[in-house]
Amino acid sequence: MVSSLGKLFFIGIPGPEIDSNTRELLDHVRPGGVCLFARNIKSAEQVNALLLGIRDVLGPQVMLSVDQEGGSVDRLRRIIEPFPAAEKISTAEEAAEHGSLIGRTLRLLGFNLNFAPVVDVATESRRLNNNGLRGRSFGRSADEVVELAGSFLDAMEAEGIAGCLKHFPGLAGSNVDSHEELPQIAVDESEFASLDLPPFRSLIEKNKARFVMVAHAVYPNLALQERDRNGRLVPSCLSGSVLDDLLRERCGFEGVAVTDDLLMGAITREYGLPDACVMAVAAGEDMLAICSESELIKRSFERVAEAAASGELSEARIVSAIARIDQAASTLADPIGLDMAELESISARVAEFKSHLR
Repeated sequence: MVSSLGKLFFIGIPGPEIDSNTRELLDHVRPGGVCLFARNIKSAEQVNALLLGIRDVLGPQVMLSVDQEGGSVDRLRRIIEPFPAAEKISTAEEAAEHGSLIGRTLRLLGFNLNFAPVVDVATESRRLNNNGLRGRSFGRSADEVVELAGSFLDAMEAEGIAGCLKHFPGLAGSNVDSHEELPQIAVDESEFASLDLPPFRSLIEKNKARFVMVAHAVYPNLALQERDRNGRLVPSCLSGSVLDDLLRERCGFEGVAVTDDLLMGAITREYGLPDACVMAVAAGEDMLAICSESELIKRSFERVAEAAASGELSEARIVSAIARIDQAASTLADPIGLDMAELESISARVAEFKSHLR
């Protein structure tokens, strides 16, 4: 079990190549996943070589991801025509084309997982909230989000790229950005049950989700909200009530639950990162996203290893998380090789696609 603990980590790496420091990080942690960011992306050939290099170090079942939504969250804009934002998509056919174009692009580059789509519901009253989600939602009603995000997911999966629903159990009602501070979302039980939860529940029930990303937020008006021994509201990503009771039991999710980046201010302002990692696993998270800071990643890995060895983290919890990670990893597609001519063709198709959107 100890040798597999690194699988619980989904990490970022410092730069665009596997230098000695990056190799040491990968060897030390042996993470289950690596996510690339703009700092890692210089050209198509470089990205493909980097991803193949990570596979060589960590093995063929490593998860290789990116946040490729389009619009403001478009990590590939340096190497291909920028993709449109989700809010520009208005029909299931457009959503499918969007998913297909993104999926094929990622597959050519060597990815096997995309941290998309956003299924938070941006109603008319929520869409201008200063929460970091502006333009990123597929719709202004739960039904619209289910239809469009579902079509996007189906098309992306058909190209061999797994998707990830985010940000469970709903972040659109926030007025602050969790990158900076912990959102307190003042939805009541009725609004939550009719607006925030249905897209996740519906897409999970339709078997469209192998991965779900859990938000950093608190919901003081909901019965599911936990408090710690000091009376503090427990963030959703650290909450057994959210993870076990809501996500697993009520929504029936059997796939991989991954935190949003634990280096966000919503967590680091309240908790030390290594301890937050232990709390997250204890609560029911399968994978811990830490997207930068190599030394903190290593310290967090060591803290989780200590907690596992001491019994602070139960063996049953760790075994179940690793089993879900292994199951999901076994379903991910193998790389197909980079075809620059096809990538250039896709770039032209994206430009044409955007010209017809609202």
